[in-house]
Amino acid sequence: MNKQQIPVIVLAGFLGSGKTTLLNHLLHRSGGSRIGAIVNDFGSIEIDAMSVAGQLGDSTVSLGNGCLCCAVDASELDEYLERLARPSAGIDVIVIEASGLAEPQELVKMLLASENPHIVYGGLVEVVDAAEFDATRERHPEVDRHLGIADLVVVNKADRVPGEERERVLGVVRGLAGRAAVVSASFGRVDVELFFDRAPVGERVGQLSFDDLREGDVDLGDVGDENGACEDGCGHRDHLHSAYESLSFTSEAPMEPRSLMALLDSRPEGLYRIKGYVDFGAADPRNRYGVHAVGRFLRFYPEQWAPAEPRLTQLVLIGSGIDVPALEKELEACRTYAPQADEHGMWGVLRYVQEPDEEPDGQPDDQPAEAPGEEPGAER
Repeated sequence: MNKQQIPVIVLAGFLGSGKTTLLNHLLHRSGGSRIGAIVNDFGSIEIDAMSVAGQLGDSTVSLGNGCLCCAVDASELDEYLERLARPSAGIDVIVIEASGLAEPQELVKMLLASENPHIVYGGLVEVVDAAEFDATRERHPEVDRHLGIADLVVVNKADRVPGEERERVLGVVRGLAGRAAVVSASFGRVDVELFFDRAPVGERVGQLSFDDLREGDVDLGDVGDENGACEDGCGHRDHLHSAYESLSFTSEAPMEPRSLMALLDSRPEGLYRIKGYVDFGAADPRNRYGVHAVGRFLRFYPEQWAPAEPRLTQLVLIGSGIDVPALEKELEACRTYAPQADEHGMWGVLRYVQEPDEEPDGQPDDQPAEAPGEEPGAER
């Protein structure tokens, strides 16, 4: 993905769902990545902002005494984003923690309408309280609609309900969430790889792999016994990874653009993130294409091949409940060994490319009119 465009994640959920806890978890487990936070309280005392441990400073913008989705317009949001997205700040990802009364769809529309060239949509994450889910739906029927427009749903406080009840809640949430990935969590502890790529450390170059993440230390915190065992008998070292599946795909053969776009345009339910690089071979011998997909959002970034760089397609796909072997077969079927390419084959790819001098809302997939929850266009 273009390093100058920082993903902006909207973190939403009703009061008490655990958004601030989840944000603090991301901040503490970010590794070498630097997170910028926009914390939106509803009230004159900024309790949530004060709860974001150690982050009140140049990497945090705190918005009190109002709900972000109705207190500011897109141009004002750009001002807040500009503080964090300026290159000198060195921010890798921005998280907007919306107030518990915010309207997520309005925040997504504002973000997609942003004129800041340094940011890109990073997904809508909806947090729900497993223990209070039924009561929340009764008090706030709109939660069903919020789940329907989310890219990722975190069913938090899963430790507070018995296993059978937890599975029931997860089943209801999955039914309401449609194509979104759904994962359960306790204390807001979801693997950060679902949200962003932790920065390399030491002499490492490139993105961290899932094996790297599994080899890292795990903060046991308040979960499990002294050996890291949880109530269900699982090892906590694997707990963060048990809620989702991943696929790492590498191909020395180029990818056929029409086939790959057919796959991406019909990507399955639960497939939350796609990242990496694609080689289209003869279809476009000049460029490799960085790919950034989160939920229903998709964008390609053309980049020049380095002189001695091996031409490979390298992709990582992340989701919940996805059929990994089937996805791998579909990707393998997109390989091409043809010496010549259809001159029109790249058209499907290019409609998801934002030119450097193009306005951020210039791509069909970015139009606020097609924000999550509304009828998707033909290019989804």
